[in-house]
Amino acid sequence: MRAHLGDRLVIESPATGAARRDGEIVGLHHEDGTPPYDVRWSDTHDVTLVFPGPDAHIRHVGHEPPGTPGGASRQDPGEETRAGPGQAPSTGWPNPGDIGRRVAVERGRHGLSREETARRARMSPEYLAYLEENPADPTAATLVRLADALGTTVSALRGGGADLPPGQGRALPHPRLLDLDAQECRALLSTHGVGRVAVSTSDGSPVVVPVNYEVVDDVIAFRTAPDSVPAAAAGKEVAFEIDHVDDAMSEGWSVLAVGPAQVVTEPDAVRRFTQTAHTTPWAGGEREMWVVIRPTTLTGRRIVPADQ
Repeated sequence: MRAHLGDRLVIESPATGAARRDGEIVGLHHEDGTPPYDVRWSDTHDVTLVFPGPDAHIRHVGHEPPGTPGGASRQDPGEETRAGPGQAPSTGWPNPGDIGRRVAVERGRHGLSREETARRARMSPEYLAYLEENPADPTAATLVRLADALGTTVSALRGGGADLPPGQGRALPHPRLLDLDAQECRALLSTHGVGRVAVSTSDGSPVVVPVNYEVVDDVIAFRTAPDSVPAAAAGKEVAFEIDHVDDAMSEGWSVLAVGPAQVVTEPDAVRRFTQTAHTTPWAGGEREMWVVIRPTTLTGRRIVPADQ
């Protein structure tokens, strides 16, 4: 028995020969198309690992005439968003589960398209789209292939390390520490996200706090509340740092900006910062005071393998 992605697995009744269950093959475990298969069943839309028995056969979609019952053609992408048991009907908008979000983030981090990721994981791009856009519980075999395709671990895709600090993996055998020039530092800063502000409080104690930030016209801007710790940055020389750690590859980078901080008081500038913000502060609450940092020095470093 050999199959291709998109073929249908049909299980027949031993007594009548009529199809009693069928489903689309969305994952292969062997390059030659031999069993087992990941099958998305047409009656429940669940995906399970199947070792076909003597009552099963493959219906090759490319060899069937149009209109053949039980799978004349490959499902179009729109059909991938149908709700399974216990799931709300699809509204047409993505509603990813935790695994789907982590898969999408890892794929974006490596610059991989869905098609390339699906090819590496030996599954259909449609099923990968389903995983990324809908709550799903893929099989262990599917997660193993996805983790391998994305250079990560099954535990990471399941969120096993969500509460652990980054950087607990092994160091590279031969690491190399590179200095980043100002242009590279600006490019990394402009990705936005979460950074850390190092300030001195009123009693002179040093404090480092995370903030959601934006980069607008070469200044670093963040929102806070007037009585908060980040607000203490206003009127002082401060340090601002962002970094990224790739545990799977034992690589990473950091960027450090140092410069004076001040409160934005001009209404048009406040309005512009608010309108261009990529996100609201994760900490919530009333945080309408904008603080900007104008870097006077900008430095960065990156850890890579010695042969790069």
